Order: sequence, then C-alpha cells, then structure tokens
Amino acid sequence: MKFIHIADVHLFATPDAEFEWGENRPKEIEETFEKVIDACNEKDIDLLLIAGNLFDRSPSVEDLIFVDEKLARLEKTRTVILSGSDDYIKPESESAAYKFRSRTVMLPADKTTNAYLRGINTCVTGYSYGKSEYREHILENIDPGREDAINILLGHGGDKNHMPFKKEKLASKGFDYVAMGYIRRPVHILKNRMAYAGSPEPLGPKETGRHGYVLGEINDSGTKITWCPIAQRNYVDISITMSPELTSEEITKNLEDKLLKLGNANIYRIILRGFSKDNMSFDLSRIKNRYNIYEILNMTISDDDEKMLRVENEKNMMGSFIREVNGSYTVDERIRSKALRYGMEALIMAGEER
Repeated sequence: MKFIHIADVHLFATPDAEFEWGENRPKEIEETFEKVIDACNEKDIDLLLIAGNLFDRSPSVEDLIFVDEKLARLEKTRTVILSGSDDYIKPESESAAYKFRSRTVMLPADKTTNAYLRGINTCVTGYSYGKSEYREHILENIDPGREDAINILLGHGGDKNHMPFKKEKLASKGFDYVAMGYIRRPVHILKNRMAYAGSPEPLGPKETGRHGYVLGEINDSGTKITWCPIAQRNYVDISITMSPELTSEEITKNLEDKLLKLGNANIYRIILRGFSKDNMSFDLSRIKNRYNIYEILNMTISDDDEKMLRVENEKNMMGSFIREVNGSYTVDERIRSKALRYGMEALIMAGEER
C-alpha cells in the first residue's frame, strides 16, 4: 500500500501579507496542495493522509466544497482527513454534516474513529479536533482499529496544549505508521514508523529549511518512508561576516553572489555579523528590488562597541580571552587582531561573555 502523508497546508492563509510578494502566497499554498494531488496520480498512490490543519480556519461548507472538488481529481487515491487545532470542526456545526463526493473520509470530532478502507485493507484511526486545544494524552490511549489489516494512526499535536504524547508509548501500540501534524517542519520521529510531515509550503520566517510531503509504502517487509520536497519557496537565513578590512562594496558583492546561487524565489533574512567600521554604510536598495528580503538584522560590533566590551568584560570569560590573545607575542599582529575579534564575536553569539 503506497501513501502520501501531508499536514498543516493552511489553505486560505495569508503569510507575509505586509510584503509585496505576500499577495501571491495564498495562491502558492493552493498550487502546492494541487501539486500533491498531481503526485498522488503520477505515483499511483493508494492513500492520501492529511494530519490536521488542511485549512487555516474552521472550514465553512463552501471551503469543504472547494477542497472536495480538488480531491475529485484523484484517479485512484483515497483520502482521510483529520481536523486539527486551527481547522477544528465543532460536532454540531453545519460543516460536520458535509458529505464528500470525492473518495474522502473526514474523521468526526471529539471521538476516536476508525476508517476502514476495504480495497487496500487499511484502517486509519484518529481523533479529530472539535476545539482548539486538548491537554489530555488522547493519542497514547488509541489502539490499532483492525486485526489482519494495515493500521495507521493519524494524529495532530505534541505539545502540552495539543494532545501531548511520548513517542515510546505511541510506538508500543503497534501501528504500521503514525502520521503526525501540527509541527510545521518535517521531523522523522521514529525511523520509518512515525513522522511529522511539516507544511508543504512554509508559512513564516521561522520555518526555514525545505518543505514537502512524506511518501511511504507498507508491505510484508514493513514500512518505508522518504521525504519529498515540493515547496515553491523557502525561508532562508544568510549570514554575512563583516570585517574592517572589507569595503562596503566587497561585502555587498559577497551578499549578491550568495543570493544569485540561491535564486529569487526564496524569502531571505540577511544577518550581518562580525566587526564593522563606525562609519560603514550600505546601499542595499538594488538587492531589495531583486530579491524577497523580509529583514536585515545587524548584529555587528563597531570599533566603539569593541572598546566598551573590553572594559565591561575585564573580569569575566571574555576578559580572560582578551588577555590570553594579547599575551601571544609570537603571533603576527594582524592575525592576533582577527583572532581577537572573531573570538569576541563567538563568545557574544554563544552568550558566554559573562
């Protein structure tokens, strides 16, 4: 049985709305979801698992119709959807009564439910959200739903407010695979047995790294999963090391070279580190016009800052480091100056100056 596992799609979300590229993000999230559907058809997938937060809000009937029409494009794949912490459906709501026309099962809220798919002899068990938080260890008390079948647990959460669990307890339940949502970065919790898919398209600056879906297969030999990137954009942090020996033009050129290699589709945070001259200035307007830059974070230390640091930290770890380096008379002055600056920066970044 071949499956694709996704979570935290957040259809209708509007990330980066305050930036120029933000107006395209809702459409890109939708397009990436459609690419998952295309992958199901191309890879002859039996089952699509959606582990919560398919929507960015509790879905209306119109929202469910919107998704139903997209899932109807699946040629062979069955779909099982779990409601999550953001797209929870109250049991008495109109949306809870929606009947899918596509081959889709949405697990009902506030109870453990088994969805047995006869054609692929697979039982998907889960507990959909009917409210935004559950502090009980619900997932740890769910058992496989059917003997002599493939058993999959579809879950959402993992922190103290959203169905907390210990991976050892879930692993001991005997599910062939545990498909998790809520954490927006992909995390392989237990080799080939338990994973967070992460969001197919990143939704905020903290979600750096690549995003995509889990591709898996369960057969007589066991479960095997791989992770497949699919996102149109990624959030990327770029660090630029400053030095008094470098001109602003050289530093800007270094930044441009890095951005050119990474491309203009990604969304960047530029972090300036190291030591800089007090009078150093940058004109990054042409870079901002060509690339998606949401923040430039200046963490450099100027000449005046360095002098102050030497005085303020005379009696702590940094002070000891400065005295040790300055006492290295056999080291070339230029090398000693660089070592001093780099070491001071490292101590500051690590929070160890004191």
